Amino acid sequence: MGNQIHIVKNGNVWKVKQEGCTRSSGVFDHQYQAIERGRQIAMNQGKELTIHAVDGHIRDKRSYGNDPYPPRG
Repeated sequence: MGNQIHIVKNGNVWKVKQEGCTRSSGVFDHQYQAIERGRQIAMNQGKELTIHAVDGHIRDKRSYGNDPYPPRG
C-alpha cells in the first residue's frame, strides 16, 4: 500500500482514496467531511494527506508520518 491518502472530487461527491487500494475509504457530500476522515486515517497510520481542489490540482498536503528533522538536503 502507498504512503498517501488523497481527498478527491468524483462527480458530486468527495472521496477518501488510499494509494494502492481500489476502493474508497469514504464517500462524502462535502469536502470538509472527507478531509476530517482522511485526517483521522492519516494520523492513525502515519501517512501523508493530500487534498485536491475541485479541478484536481493539489490544494494542500499534511504529513502525519515520521518526518526527519532536519530534512535531508
